[in-house]
Amino acid sequence: MGRQLSWLKSGLAAVAALVLTACSPTEQGLAPEATDNKPSAPASTPGGEAAESGTLPGVPTAEQARTELAGLTVAPHGSMAGYSRAKFPHWAQQGEKCDTREKVLARDGTGVQRDEECRAVSGRWVSVYDDKTFTSASDLDIDHMVPLANAWRSGAAGWTQEKRKAFANDLTHPQLLAVSAASNRSKGDQGPDEWQPPSKPYWCTYARAWVSVKATYELSVTEAEKNTLTEMLGTCSS
Repeated sequence: MGRQLSWLKSGLAAVAALVLTACSPTEQGLAPEATDNKPSAPASTPGGEAAESGTLPGVPTAEQARTELAGLTVAPHGSMAGYSRAKFPHWAQQGEKCDTREKVLARDGTGVQRDEECRAVSGRWVSVYDDKTFTSASDLDIDHMVPLANAWRSGAAGWTQEKRKAFANDLTHPQLLAVSAASNRSKGDQGPDEWQPPSKPYWCTYARAWVSVKATYELSVTEAEKNTLTEMLGTCSS
């Protein structure tokens, strides 16, 4: 009788263990406790032009850019007489000890760590112009999508100093982005008809951003510039 009772207790214990296993939180649709401290995977976002723009703010759709391009004044380049980068004060203070450069570095990078003076001391950046990756902020320049000298000869020569400062530090429109120093210096003050990003997949975003900045600030384009922008917008998926 003792042996039968012992066998019965063992059997009941085994059945209980099976029931507990079958009713685990995962099987019941309940989230198990996180043990690796990893954040949840972000929800997927639809692809297309907005996704391709990355961190660059205010980039219009290709259709909007084509409409804006059609409305731009076409004129030859103006004179460079009187031009100086000092007439476009940058980088302006943006609060919390951060200037415009540091704001763009933080926006365009991943895992960016800053010191007490708001300087980026570590992080990871991908230069969209040439598809190169960097882990040191000193290897990066902040590019003005529409270069200061280009703006000067297409209308900014007649602006006030305050408006030129706003243009040079614009964080709202697609005017500033962190790229490799090599690509930025290769571009210089050239327009799209003279220089395009080496990474052709970025041409669509580049053209949309360029047109948007020129439209926002009512700057003119040359005939060659307009023709090239039209071709670059032709690389967009829609």
